[in-house]
Amino acid sequence: MHTATIDEIIRRRRTIKPAQYSDRPIENATIQAILESGNWAPTHGMTEPWRFHVFTGSARAQLSEFMAKTYQEITAADTFKQTKLEKLRNNPLLAPCTIVVCMQRQVSGKIPELEEIEAVACAVQNMHLAATAHGLGAFWSTSTVVYHDAMKQFLKLGPEDRCLGLFFLGYPKIEWPTSSRGDVAEKTVWHHT
Repeated sequence: MHTATIDEIIRRRRTIKPAQYSDRPIENATIQAILESGNWAPTHGMTEPWRFHVFTGSARAQLSEFMAKTYQEITAADTFKQTKLEKLRNNPLLAPCTIVVCMQRQVSGKIPELEEIEAVACAVQNMHLAATAHGLGAFWSTSTVVYHDAMKQFLKLGPEDRCLGLFFLGYPKIEWPTSSRGDVAEKTVWHHT
């Protein structure tokens, strides 16, 4: 194992939004490799609750149209934002690949729902790290549309399932962003015996 490599990938991971992607297509094998990384996330009770709907090519227009139409239908006039509508419409078209991330609820309900959501979040982190290793920008996005029942119907999800966001992928047309974090010591309490 090479800890330097994983440490570098973790520190290099950035949110890169669809407007910053080139139109270079992503090979299906690369998308599949990223999904496989997500599939290896930790999962309490081995429920593997993550489910993925992959939109590429012309299917992106269906997602774009759904997102825009639904936002217009469910948003009150006093909270409607034209800029939000444009992002919901344009992002699926700007990203060569959009993976809609969902949680399939365990039928028995034995595992708490929160733990299933956390497992899906771990899957997305794995995918984000894998995307970084492949030189791809990624962006996990949510909105009122994502959490609305209309999204469940669009994706044909079960009544207890949830959509947890859109995961956009694309090759950046910008320089890879840099970032920093505060000192972890300020966020840590050690308990010694």
